[in-house]
Amino acid sequence: MTSRVLIVEDEIIVATEIEDIVAEMGHEPIGIAADQRGALALASKADIALVDLNLRDGPSGIGIGKILAQTHGVTVIFMTANPSQLGDGVSGTVGVLPKPATERDIREVIDFAVARQRRGQRPAPRRLRLFDWTGKGPNMAV
Repeated sequence: MTSRVLIVEDEIIVATEIEDIVAEMGHEPIGIAADQRGALALASKADIALVDLNLRDGPSGIGIGKILAQTHGVTVIFMTANPSQLGDGVSGTVGVLPKPATERDIREVIDFAVARQRRGQRPAPRRLRLFDWTGKGPNMAV
């Protein structure tokens, strides 16, 4: 079963490389969004979203991730060169993959997101920092 993956990234070369990886893995890249408007237009079609923080319309990625996860039930993983901007994490989202990311990193994160979406157990990829949501609020899990 394939997953539908939304790529929220304003650097077109990076976005198309991710799109190619998603397709090669047998999943359906549903689109590339460079800003909040584009991301939310595709939200209802997505199962998984890879979301950068700083986009064409500014630092809108955190808000996009939150809306995708909390309103649309999308499995959200942030990809950014600035992971510290996420602080303790964003409620409802999975975690963050620091950039630059290799093809292997991206494949591992997508596999992890697919397994998580299907309620499967899979160890987290080495470079993915998970947001651990406990009853007391967010904590970063290593």
